[in-house]
Amino acid sequence: MEFVLSKGDHTRYLRLLLLVLVCAIVLVRTDQDYYSLLGVSKEASSREIRQAFKKLALKLHPDKNQNDPNAHENFLKINRAYEVLKDEDLRKKYDKYGEKGLEDQQQGGRYESWHFYRYDFGIYDDDPEIITLDRGEFDAAVNSGELWFVNFYSPRCSHCHDLAPTWREFAKEMDGVIRIGAVNCGDNRMLCRIKGINSYPSLYVFKTGMQPVKYYGDRSKESLKNFAMQYVTSTVTELWAGNFVNAIETSFASGLGWLITFCAERGDCLSYQTRLKLAGMLEGLVNVGWMDCGTQGELCDNLDISSSTTAYFPPGATINNKEKGGVLFLNSLDAREIYQEVMKHLPDFEIISAASLEDRLAHHRWLIFFQFGENDKSSVQEFKKLKFLLKDEHIQVGKFDCLSSPTICNKLYVYQPCLAVFKGKGIEDYEIHHGKKILYDIVAFAKESVNSHVITLGPQNFPGKEKEPWLVDFFAPWCPPCRALLPELRKASKHLYGQLKFGTLDCTVHEGLCNMHNIRAYPTTVVFNQSDVHEYEGHHSAEQILEFIEDLRNPSVISLTPETFVELVDRRKRDEIWMVDFYAPWCGPCQALMPEWKKMARMLNGLISVGSVDCQKYYSFCHQESVQGYPEIRLFPQKSKTTHQYYSYNGWHRDSYSLRGWALGYLPQVSVDLTPQSFTEKVLNGKDHWVIDFYAPWCGPCQNFAPEFEILARAVKGKVKAGKVDCQAYGQTCRSADIRAYPTVKFYPYQGMKKSVLGEYIDSRDAKSIADILNEKVEAIEDKGKRKSRNKVRILILGIFTRDILKNSPLKH
Repeated sequence: MEFVLSKGDHTRYLRLLLLVLVCAIVLVRTDQDYYSLLGVSKEASSREIRQAFKKLALKLHPDKNQNDPNAHENFLKINRAYEVLKDEDLRKKYDKYGEKGLEDQQQGGRYESWHFYRYDFGIYDDDPEIITLDRGEFDAAVNSGELWFVNFYSPRCSHCHDLAPTWREFAKEMDGVIRIGAVNCGDNRMLCRIKGINSYPSLYVFKTGMQPVKYYGDRSKESLKNFAMQYVTSTVTELWAGNFVNAIETSFASGLGWLITFCAERGDCLSYQTRLKLAGMLEGLVNVGWMDCGTQGELCDNLDISSSTTAYFPPGATINNKEKGGVLFLNSLDAREIYQEVMKHLPDFEIISAASLEDRLAHHRWLIFFQFGENDKSSVQEFKKLKFLLKDEHIQVGKFDCLSSPTICNKLYVYQPCLAVFKGKGIEDYEIHHGKKILYDIVAFAKESVNSHVITLGPQNFPGKEKEPWLVDFFAPWCPPCRALLPELRKASKHLYGQLKFGTLDCTVHEGLCNMHNIRAYPTTVVFNQSDVHEYEGHHSAEQILEFIEDLRNPSVISLTPETFVELVDRRKRDEIWMVDFYAPWCGPCQALMPEWKKMARMLNGLISVGSVDCQKYYSFCHQESVQGYPEIRLFPQKSKTTHQYYSYNGWHRDSYSLRGWALGYLPQVSVDLTPQSFTEKVLNGKDHWVIDFYAPWCGPCQNFAPEFEILARAVKGKVKAGKVDCQAYGQTCRSADIRAYPTVKFYPYQGMKKSVLGEYIDSRDAKSIADILNEKVEAIEDKGKRKSRNKVRILILGIFTRDILKNSPLKH
C-alpha cells in the first residue's frame, strides 16, 4: 500500500524526524557522563581529577593502542572530560546544563604524546609535602599568614623536570617549617600571567605583609634551604644564668612554655639548623632556646642536667625538679619528631558551655569547632596554631559539644562535626566553613569571613518577599565550584554592604527549601528583590558578581516586547544601531550567552543599543520574525536605502569581546582616510590636532584595532581629528614617519607651527586609554597657550603703564 503525505503532513513529518534526530544526538552526547568517564565522584578535587585522567591517559593513549581503530575516539572522550572538569567555569556549566551548556567550547580536541602524560603531566600530584595550588585557592593560601615557597613551573620545561627531585627532597626537609607549593602554569596560565611569571621554573617566597621575593640562586637543596630560612623570623634564645629565670617567668606569665636544648660534653645536642627549624615550626606556641652546659655548669646542675638533652617546660612547670614539674624530656634529634611530641602536650582549645555561648558570641569574634562528644578526634594537632595565626584579627578559638546542647546546634543547622566563624554580633551572624580541613584554608576562611557580610541561611532566616534585597547562593558542600565561589561572594559582600545582603544555603541540609526554589544544579546564585528574582549566570569572580548587581540596578540590555521591538528597533532613528538576542530561557547556550551579552552591552554603551527578546514568552512574534534557532543574534544597522534589514551573527565564539568586535565593524567610519597629499596638507601643515592610525590591510592586529580606533575617533571628536594611513598603498609616507610596525598610533599636536612628520608615539591599543592620553596632552597645550596669552597681556599693560609714567614724569625735558 502506498502512503502519500500532503504538503502540511510532509512538513510536520520533517519536524518530527528532526526532533527525533536531535533527541538522539543529545542522548549520544550525554550518555557518557564526564565524571563517570574519568572514574571520579562529583566532589572530586582538581588534584583527584588530574590523577584519574593521568591513569586513564597512560592506559588508553593511541600510542599504546595502535591496533585499536577506536583508540583515538576513546581518548578524545576522556580528554574532553578532563579539559572541562579541570576548568572551574566550564565545570559549573557542565554540572548545570550538561554538554548543551558547552556548545561554544571546543576543549579536548587536541592531546599530547604518551610520553608527555607519563613524564611531564602533573609533576607534583603524588607528593604529599607539596601543595599544588590552583587559581581558586592561591590567594587564600599565600595570604593565610604562613610562610610559602612556591614553584611556578611548566610541564614542557626541561629545567622544571631537572628541579623536581630536588624540590621534593627540599619539601620533605622543610615540612612543618614553611609551606611548599607548586603552580602548573600550563593549567593556570591566567594566574601565572597575573603574578608576572615569564620564565620557568620561577621560585617565589610569599608571606603576609611583604612583597613576593624571587629566588635567583643555584637550585641545590642546601641553597634553597638557606634562602628559605632567611624568612623564618622566629629566633632561638641562648639562655644563661643572667637571663634564665626572667625569660622563663615572663614566658610562663603569657601562657607560653619553653623548648630548651641543653648542650653538654656527653651526648648529642640539636644542631643550630634544627633549633632554628623548631623555632619556625612552633612559632607563637612555644619559645625555643638552648643552653651551653660547658659555661653554665652550675645552672645545668641545678636543673639536674648531666648530658645533652632537649626538654619541654610547659607553663607553670617546676623548673628545678624534673620529676615533679611536668617537664617532657625528648630523646630525638629529629625536628619533626620533637615538634609532634610537643604539639601533643600543648593544651587543647577551650570548651564553651551552652550557658555561656550566646553571651560570648555577642561580644567577641570566634572560630568554633563543633564536635559530637568530648572524645571527638576530628581536629588535628596542627590546628593548635590557629590561636596564634588569628590573633591579629582578634578571633578567639574554642570548641562546642553538640551533645551537651542539641537544641543550639539544630538551631545553627549543625548536624555533623564542622567549624564556623561568628562575627561578634551574636549567635545568628555566622558562617559555616565548607572548605578543606587544612590549616591554611581554615585561616583564610576565618580572616575573610569575619571581615565580610555573608551569613549561613536556613528556613528561619531565609529572606522573605517583603524584606530588603538578598543575594542567596544555593550550594552543596561536596561541589568544588561551589567552594570556589564562596571566597568571591565574601569579597563582593564588602563592596555592597548596606545595599545588598548575602547568604548561603546548604541544599544537602535544606533540600525542601532548595526544591521550593527549583534549584537543579550547584552553585545557583539568585538575587531576591521583593517579588523579582534574578539568577546569576556569570563566572566565579567578585568582579563579575559586582557587574551583575550593577546591571540589575542600571540594565545594559533592554528586555523587548513585540510592541517595544517595533517602536525601538523597527522605527529606530536613522543613525541608530541595535543588536538583539532572540533566546529561550530553557536553552543551555542561551543561558551561557546571557552574562557575555550583558558584558558586551556595557562595552557598547553609547555606541550601539542592545536588547533581548524572550521567544518562549513571545513565540508568535519570534516565528513572525523568522527566528529558527536559539540564540539568534541580529544587528540592525543605521538606516539607508542600500543597507540590509539586519545582519545575523554566525561567528563561532559568543564571548563579549568577539561579539563587540563584530558589532563595531558596522559602525560608520568617523576617521578620515588620508593620502600622502592630505596627510601633508591637513596633518603636518594644518592647525588641528590629529591622531593617526598607520596600518596595513593584510595585518590581523590592524583589523582587530580598526573598530577600537573608530571608538577613539568618536571619543575625541571636537578636540582631536582622527585619520588613517594605509602603509601598503603609501609606503613612503609611513617610512618618513618612521613606522616600523603595524598598527602604530601617533599624535600630531598643533602648537603654532608646522608639525614634525615623526609625531608622538602612543603606546596603547585601548580606545579609552588613548583618549585619556590625548585629552591630557591637549589640556596641557591649552594651558600653555593660556599662560602665553596672559604673559602677552601683562607685557602689553606694563608697556602702556611705563609709557604713561614716562610721559607724565617731571624729569621729562
